[in-house]
Amino acid sequence: MAANAVESLAAAPAVAKPVEAAITPPAAPDAATAPAEDGAQAPKAAASKDGSLPGYTPMAPTPGIGMPVNKEIDFQEQFSPTGVYAKNINNKILLPLIVAISLFVLFLLFYVMIRFRKKEGVEPSKTTHNSLIEVVWTIIPVVILLAIAVPSLDLLAKQFKPAPADAVTIKVTGYQWYWGYSYPDHGDFEVVSNMLKEKNEVAAGERFRTDRDGPRLLAVDNRMVVPAGVPLRIQTTAADVIHSFAVPAIWFKLDAVPGRLNEKAVTITKPGVYFGQCSELCGARHGFMPIVVEALPPEKFAAWVKANGGMMPAEIKAKKAAEEAAAKAAAAKAKADAAKAEAAKAAEAPAADAAAAPAAK
Repeated sequence: MAANAVESLAAAPAVAKPVEAAITPPAAPDAATAPAEDGAQAPKAAASKDGSLPGYTPMAPTPGIGMPVNKEIDFQEQFSPTGVYAKNINNKILLPLIVAISLFVLFLLFYVMIRFRKKEGVEPSKTTHNSLIEVVWTIIPVVILLAIAVPSLDLLAKQFKPAPADAVTIKVTGYQWYWGYSYPDHGDFEVVSNMLKEKNEVAAGERFRTDRDGPRLLAVDNRMVVPAGVPLRIQTTAADVIHSFAVPAIWFKLDAVPGRLNEKAVTITKPGVYFGQCSELCGARHGFMPIVVEALPPEKFAAWVKANGGMMPAEIKAKKAAEEAAAKAAAAKAKADAAKAEAAKAAEAPAADAAAAPAAK
């Protein structure tokens, strides 16, 4: 999974110039002009030229962390429990087995080539059956396969374990060629994320990529901001064609399919900035829709939510409870007023009858 994402990251620069010259895609909406969702709690504050909001300043990425590194031959350093487990399987089980088997086969090849090379007085054995050898070459591969299968199946189970009930939900929508991030647990506001261009590619006054935003072709104007150390429920879908949401440093990859909602859980263990890319060929500018996940401490995440016009779940719950209490109080008052009116009407009826009696005589 991570290897595919890394390959996509490495391949993006190679196609940048030809595609840029040949294709002029429709402009993606930016976060400021994104349509307001029903239930939004407050208008979003205007972002500054560096993406800052009141109470929030984008975190600077750490070089070599959460991003591809030149000439790297290993998986990226992992920042999720599943990623750490998967990398350990690769480095502590698969690689040692691969090296040991390769060296053993190489030794046998050289031994046979040298020991039984054609020369006088040397005749290789013509044994056709050997029970011990047949038992050994059957049992050893079975043991090796079991050593690979048991942790691999455990890894699959960990990757698809459902998110807990209190997980933070983020809905990721893939578009050609940008991403949208919705936060249904926090007022259902949406953040639209586009790749940042270089200074010489934008008009005067427009925002461009700086080193603080991240590497070239991987930096975006609005990141997917999440709380660190908290279980996340990431749901993916697409508005046009199939995309794939992949972030190698947290061992996460999930297809975004039109008309379908896929879901997967992940916990990012450390605050930081983690880069990825769409990993499913989705059109001419497939290599130009990067992903940036920024994991913040919970209190800073709450400030970011507020700056985007959202509310924390506890605030939403308290507001809903207050609204329900107010509605119940209003209903009780209306019922009391109706009962009082009925009582007054009932009290007026005998008096009216008494006044009408003499007139009838």
